[in-house]
Amino acid sequence: MVDTNNSDAGFARRALGVFGYSRRALSLVWLTSRPLTVALAILTIIGGILPAVIAYIGQLIVDGVVAATQASTPDTRAILILVGLEAIVVIAVAATQRGISASQSLLRALLGQRVNVMILEKAMTLELSHFEDSEFYDKLTQARREASSRPLSLVNRTFGLVQNVISLTSYAILLFTFSPWAVVILVVAGLPSFFAEAKFSGDAFRLFRWRSPDTRMQIYLETVIAREDGVKEVKLFQLGPRLLQRYRDIFLKLFIEDRKLTIRRDIWGFLLGLLSISALYAAYGWIVITTIAGAITLGAMTMYLILFRQGQSAVAAILTSISGMYEDNLYLSNLYEYLEQPVPTRLGHAAQGPHPERGLEFEKVSFTYAGAKEKALSNVSLQIKPGESLALVGENGSGKTTLIKLLTRLYDPTAGRILLDGLDLQEWDVEALRQRVGVIFQDFGRYQFSVGENIGAGDIRHIDDKDRWKAAATTGLAAPFIEDMPDSYETQLGRWFKGGRELSGGQWQKVALSRAFMRSDADILVLDEPTAAMDASSEAEVFEHFRTASSNKMTILISHRFSTVRAAAQIIVIHQGEIIERGDHESLLTKDGQYAHLFNLQAKGYK
Repeated sequence: MVDTNNSDAGFARRALGVFGYSRRALSLVWLTSRPLTVALAILTIIGGILPAVIAYIGQLIVDGVVAATQASTPDTRAILILVGLEAIVVIAVAATQRGISASQSLLRALLGQRVNVMILEKAMTLELSHFEDSEFYDKLTQARREASSRPLSLVNRTFGLVQNVISLTSYAILLFTFSPWAVVILVVAGLPSFFAEAKFSGDAFRLFRWRSPDTRMQIYLETVIAREDGVKEVKLFQLGPRLLQRYRDIFLKLFIEDRKLTIRRDIWGFLLGLLSISALYAAYGWIVITTIAGAITLGAMTMYLILFRQGQSAVAAILTSISGMYEDNLYLSNLYEYLEQPVPTRLGHAAQGPHPERGLEFEKVSFTYAGAKEKALSNVSLQIKPGESLALVGENGSGKTTLIKLLTRLYDPTAGRILLDGLDLQEWDVEALRQRVGVIFQDFGRYQFSVGENIGAGDIRHIDDKDRWKAAATTGLAAPFIEDMPDSYETQLGRWFKGGRELSGGQWQKVALSRAFMRSDADILVLDEPTAAMDASSEAEVFEHFRTASSNKMTILISHRFSTVRAAAQIIVIHQGEIIERGDHESLLTKDGQYAHLFNLQAKGYK
């Protein structure tokens, strides 16, 4: 159950927030298209004034008709001119509405693109840790949702609010000639509904915040049930009914809260709306009595009644705008919280180190993930010199992949330091550092692009270089099956787009391996479980090519297959984030420790 108690201070803060984000949204729209923003503003002002003009001309027409019926020689020409003038103003109103609609439509497209680009540009500046933080991921999900509509919706409602305020002001000016009290009644009658609407808008705001994790779970369940990467297991394990029931349960939980809020909102809205209706008909009777007494003309009576009705409609529209602005404000607060997420500044600028012969060094490196109690790595020290190979061995979760994330500066150590060519990684330019590293992670990307782009993604500088695609695919052993495809390197991969072709797990790994070899100038090669989905013969062939292609490079290999690991010059065994053994294959077997135990256990399976 969400707490819907509301304080005056909280209401004031939210009210200020609405208009604060309206200013930011206006600024965003202004920067997106100044001509369209100016056109929308001018048309909004005109659209706010013209209804009062129509009402005033209507009064002149009615009074003219009454006078003509009493005159011996009626002046019908003047009345027809007024009718024609009203027709012109009505046409102008229609044109104004069309102009507003066209401006909004064009701005919606431009603004949606701009906001989406802002979101994606911000995403490119974020750290890996941001994407692994569930609370921050909520912000990202909320920011991306309705990105093409919410900013413009808030601007439209802001302009609509301005338009209705202008209309209400013009109505009030004309009503003032009848009686200042009529203006007071018009405004005061709408205040109870205003405060109730503001109160329930605040409740809806908090309800949305409260339900965000459940909403994200619903989206996730939709993804699991209805996407190709989850549907196989959903069908095989018969998970569908259970997941669908969980989806229904979440909806029911959210619907109960929505229903309570909706019923309370509409009941109070109806009761307080009776005040507006009572005020309208009290004013109606007052105006009729005044007309009968001869204090105002029949045309004036008609105008005042129209003004009072339209004035109440304007008040209702203002309340609706404010209610909608709260909803839009909620979205924009998420958007700007996401866009303003602080990102650590990287100060390094070095592109090379003073001692290339020292290679890569870890000095008493420790690392702890945010929110974790135990260290992922603890006091790790190692060195790999140019031309040397290192294999990392250990159970799942021992810290092997974390070590690679530190090397590529996806994370920074919480203690100790890492050096490349004798220079701390903190002093390196991140992009220059990453150009030095060719890496394939265990959970490598399977891009729904062409084969060539999938391989070329390994080096953005040469992503369209077909000769490099072929060279990298040859080294990564992907060339034979790629060249057997009808469209070769232009073949669309994946099933998301028309004509796409799905690869086997081993073929995808060869594509990813080729991607790592795209960086032909990289002198650090990292392979994290690169052959897990390959057969034994393909694995042996891959590593033979790998040793040949990387003879002058620093290589790091993570694998559970000891037939692969044993060829490394240096083998390190990691357990719970700590190095417990190190040496070459023969020396580690002689020690008869953890490595020897794991090797003999695996070898027994082949006997």
